[in-house]
Amino acid sequence: MSPEGAVALIQKALMLALLLSAPMLLFGLVAGLLISVLQAVTQVQEMTLTFIPKMVAIAAALFIFGQWIMVSMMTFTVDVFSLLPQALR
Repeated sequence: MSPEGAVALIQKALMLALLLSAPMLLFGLVAGLLISVLQAVTQVQEMTLTFIPKMVAIAAALFIFGQWIMVSMMTFTVDVFSLLPQALR
């Protein structure tokens, strides 16, 4: 495999990792913002209050986007394995 091919493969892997983690990060961000606004309005400053809603939001995002994540990872893995014979030359 040429250096350009290796760089392209690494770039594709990093972009896929960013793309696959985005739904969980966004759901956690939205949950955190909503809990922060709720805490500011009610003046309840409990640090542990944000933990459970964020965990539930991230689990919901994983449940919603789980199949898409698995298909994307499997497609990438098949692509990488299909490049192995070329890389071993």
